[in-house]
Amino acid sequence: MNTIVTSKEEILKISRDMIQQQGWSAVNIRSVAAACGVSVGSIYNYFDSKAELMGAVVESVWHEIFHRPEDESMFQDTQTCIAWIYGRMEYGCKQYPGFFTLHSLGFMQEEKSDGKRRMQRTWQHILDELCSVLKRDTKIRADAFTEQFTAETFADVLFSLMLSALLRQDYDPGAALEIIRRTLYEKAD
Repeated sequence: MNTIVTSKEEILKISRDMIQQQGWSAVNIRSVAAACGVSVGSIYNYFDSKAELMGAVVESVWHEIFHRPEDESMFQDTQTCIAWIYGRMEYGCKQYPGFFTLHSLGFMQEEKSDGKRRMQRTWQHILDELCSVLKRDTKIRADAFTEQFTAETFADVLFSLMLSALLRQDYDPGAALEIIRRTLYEKAD
């Protein structure tokens, strides 16, 4: 693993590799510098502090887990998108055990506002994508959304279900898919 690192992206990749192999506690400025084959000062050229490094690593893990696939069909209908997201959650938990709970709980503390901001920015990105998918899904009934029950409101509901599933480590999208089917696709009686 001792290769000379020349970019921020390479530092983040090596940090992710360290987490996968040794766990979150393995990542600190000195260990990352050693794994990258550079001096501690070189890491400080890219990150002002351990907190900044950890925040960037967490953000890069979120991006790896939820990177947009080349197959855009995943984002044409809500059910396919939700199934994909649940699959990515399962992937994330296998690749980065404890990631979703460890950093979420840690970053919710006041002194870790940068990490919290990065996490919330990633969550907002996922929520925005859910809204976009809901708005372009041609399978959704024309009368499914109203002024009070909007695509944004339903995206919030779906996102809450996903966060709950993460905490339970339940990666079966069945319940969410059933809610989507009954709420958006079937005609209300």
